[in-house]
Amino acid sequence: MQIVSSVAAMQRLARKWRRAGTKIGLVPTLGYLHDGHLSLVRKARQRVGPSGMVVLSILCEPTQFGPTEDLAKYPRDLKRDLKMCRAEGVDVAFVPADGEMYSDLRGAKSLASGFSTYVVEERLSPLMEGASRPVHFRGVCTVVAKLFNLVLPDVSVFGQKDFQQAAVVQRMVRDLNFPVEIIVAPTRRERDGLAMSSRNKYLDPDQRAQAPILFHALQAVSAAVRRKSVSAARLKADLREFFKVAPLAKVDYVEFFNPETLEPVTQVKPGIQMALAVYLGKTRLIDNARL
Repeated sequence: MQIVSSVAAMQRLARKWRRAGTKIGLVPTLGYLHDGHLSLVRKARQRVGPSGMVVLSILCEPTQFGPTEDLAKYPRDLKRDLKMCRAEGVDVAFVPADGEMYSDLRGAKSLASGFSTYVVEERLSPLMEGASRPVHFRGVCTVVAKLFNLVLPDVSVFGQKDFQQAAVVQRMVRDLNFPVEIIVAPTRRERDGLAMSSRNKYLDPDQRAQAPILFHALQAVSAAVRRKSVSAARLKADLREFFKVAPLAKVDYVEFFNPETLEPVTQVKPGIQMALAVYLGKTRLIDNARL
């Protein structure tokens, strides 16, 4: 496995592969990898084949985090991540050095000398996660667009756990004509149903014991709408009672929406998407499912 830390080196490699007709798969991550990330690598490998190149990027950059969010304490263990990449057969780990992706983003003394160009998706981004994390999707779109320009992938794989993120990226690809196929891979879960996430590391034992309430809520609503349509307002009221069995869990939002447009619905039936965000202490977890 090759480790690349500069933008110029990544561009040279990608152009070389393109000239040779080699298929390229990209898996963007924030790092602190788990089996959910590795399942995305496997999906990329399936799509590009044994002769293709799979690039996994590790980028925990400030553009995706709000000023009060967990950028400073986000878990990092590069040595561990690279070991997992090697074991999974990643061809290139793209780990840009500080300042490589965003020239003088935090240290700029003037607008002219600092990074000032962002990609903004305006229709899907303001909903749900965008309402709770206003700058998040601007950062996601910008870094993903930059990665597409650097890695020149044929396919890029995202996880369904971040359903809205995948939808926003798909819209960006469509609107800006990126020649990239976006693959959305199924959510990987722990044995008790909790969606795998790097942020699960933050949970203390009591919080971890109550964390599967997100998955149980998805199951309960799916069962409730299996044979009939139920009002979204009624389901949200029922969920307020449902979450009382996990007193450490504080709901940020629950939403029911069209999986294509992300527009909220008033009546919930099979085929509708449900998403929720829940705080356990200071740790914010998300999950979603097609009902």
